[in-house]
Amino acid sequence: MKYDYLVVGTGLFGAVFAHEMTRNGKKCLVIDKRSHKGGNVYCREKDGINLHEYGAHIFHTSDKKVWNFVNQFAEFNNYINSPIANYKGEFYNLPFNMNTFHKMWGVNTPAEAAAKINAQKASVRGKPQNLAEQAVSLVGTDVFEKLIRGYTEKQWGRKCEELPAFIIKRLPVRYIYDNNYYNDRFQGIPMGGYNKIINHLLSGSDVELNRDYSEHRGDFAGLAEKIVYTGAIDEYFGYVLGELEYRGLRFETTRLEIENYQGVAVMNFTDSDTPYTRIIEHKHFEFGNQTVTYVTKEYPSSWQRGGEAYYPVNDLSNQELYIKYRALVDREKNVIFGGRLAEYKYYDMDKVIASALTAASIENNG
Repeated sequence: MKYDYLVVGTGLFGAVFAHEMTRNGKKCLVIDKRSHKGGNVYCREKDGINLHEYGAHIFHTSDKKVWNFVNQFAEFNNYINSPIANYKGEFYNLPFNMNTFHKMWGVNTPAEAAAKINAQKASVRGKPQNLAEQAVSLVGTDVFEKLIRGYTEKQWGRKCEELPAFIIKRLPVRYIYDNNYYNDRFQGIPMGGYNKIINHLLSGSDVELNRDYSEHRGDFAGLAEKIVYTGAIDEYFGYVLGELEYRGLRFETTRLEIENYQGVAVMNFTDSDTPYTRIIEHKHFEFGNQTVTYVTKEYPSSWQRGGEAYYPVNDLSNQELYIKYRALVDREKNVIFGGRLAEYKYYDMDKVIASALTAASIENNG
């Protein structure tokens, strides 16, 4: 065998795994069907601004081991995610906190805000039967109707009443004046973009781009002792049990001849009439002072085979199908499945890294 591992995918899981294995003397070939490395954390530089090509990626974690790991490869700035919700021209701070509630109702104290929410929550009796009822039971009707319904229905392409309640297990409600979206101890953006991290991680591996594993599987047979697969699990098995559902995204990026377009990196559009869910102004992730700016509108879309799969539709029927595919995984010899597509779940970046480090540790100590 020419390689110890064939890693399918140059995103975070594949890149971290390959780094750990090459650090321990193993030889890895890492392939990707795209023309660039990095998966969805790939950044494209324009006019000194790092564009998050596949949507905003804001690193946050409370896992000190993961934080120390990524800081080996890039210096992180002190960016704090404080998005704005735009509901028909009304602006609200996110996550839901005292600034949000003061703007919504004119309340000034935590007790007043809690009283408003508790009174509205009472409209849901018994166990919530769908996402709409679940959201109201957590934050009340006003917050749900203005800041959740439209955004959620655009994101999933379904009415909230048609979505299962378990999709929203909890919603952040803070009775303090704090616009920091994440509770995690560590947060920031790698200065110079995520490409710096990916390039470091893959520096010890052979990398081949524009190589689609599913289309040319025979070309890779016998090249490596083991395969690390980070693509869609149903695609790996040729959709033999049927397709898992995903939601897609379409990005529309524009260069503007102004220094500052919206004053914030992330603005969510929570009404149902605006066709996009958010606008990203990339320069604010790294506190840029360029004379131009780039903004990206994100449009949710349906997904079809061959398109980029962004969000797994984790309703009951899809979870049941995924469990059946997991049974097939257990029969595979010398194949490691990892990452959001292979495991059919939404992963924050730190959790992907932690999972890859665990998988590599098992291999190195096995």
